[in-house]
Amino acid sequence: MAQQLPTISPERYAELAEQIEREVGKVIVGQDQLVRTIVTCLLAEGHALLEGVPGLGKTMLLKALSQAVDLPFSRVQFTPDLMPADIVGTQVLEEDDRGHKTFQFREGPVFASFVLADEVNRATPKTQSALLEAMQERSVTTGGITRPLPRPFLVMATQNPLEMEGTYPLPEAQLDRFLLKAQVPFPSAEDLVTVLERTTGTQSVTLHSVADAPTLLAMIELTRQVPIASHVLRHAVDLVVATHPDAATAPDLVRRYVRFGASPRGAQAMVLAGKVTALLDGRPNVSIADIREVAVAALRHRMVVGYEATADNVDAAQLVDALLAAVEAPTAGMRGAP
Repeated sequence: MAQQLPTISPERYAELAEQIEREVGKVIVGQDQLVRTIVTCLLAEGHALLEGVPGLGKTMLLKALSQAVDLPFSRVQFTPDLMPADIVGTQVLEEDDRGHKTFQFREGPVFASFVLADEVNRATPKTQSALLEAMQERSVTTGGITRPLPRPFLVMATQNPLEMEGTYPLPEAQLDRFLLKAQVPFPSAEDLVTVLERTTGTQSVTLHSVADAPTLLAMIELTRQVPIASHVLRHAVDLVVATHPDAATAPDLVRRYVRFGASPRGAQAMVLAGKVTALLDGRPNVSIADIREVAVAALRHRMVVGYEATADNVDAAQLVDALLAAVEAPTAGMRGAP
């Protein structure tokens, strides 16, 4: 029997999202844009990839989010010796009161609403691929049995850009499963003072639950219902097409440094994140500005760049900025628009 979800208005949607961000902001200082990115992924029912140096509060961010919405949280520390069964679970032999032995499935840490995959690029490709089914299908298949994961389900993976030894590149197929990728900046001096005041004293921060699973599922459903004009959809498509170096609309920077462009999931990510952005801004439909606002986070990890980009110190954000400058933003009155 389908779960009866509460009715959420656009106004209530924006109010609840603001409350969630405020609660998380009690422990995550000076990272408002990062918190918005994670909340966007949650409300679009996607996953987030974070890149930053250790000690910037990435673990605390997801733990605080789980407390703000009263959902279970688990953490997996990815290491070279981690096995797929350590993530999804395994069959164990158990004996009952009568002495009968049977195999029982013991769930792994992936069976939680919020899963932190810490330093995901330190595990082998085989272990990394164990997350693919969970992230895409929201289920796990072991022993020929497919087991659904809880909803909402959010994977937040972190990778360290500095410690390159002992890491494995993330497969392109896995990178494509992340809705958005965010860079975690180092806090300013003022924010760092606030962090020290909150973490080195005797007072502890108490977080309050402002939403639950049915409420979040209703918000996710409302995200899907947001209308989007065909010319706005076309702009998302034009941006993705321009990431391919052989496309006529590709800017010079893309032709020079990109080997493979973004997949259709890049356009899906921009549309879904754009819908969340519109609702959080109190608007009932998606604008061109919404698509362009989320373009960097949606496309930066979906372009495969060559070694020339590293040699010339060109990063993915610069490539997306070049796309936004090269691809003209359409209007409803342009040919091909409604």
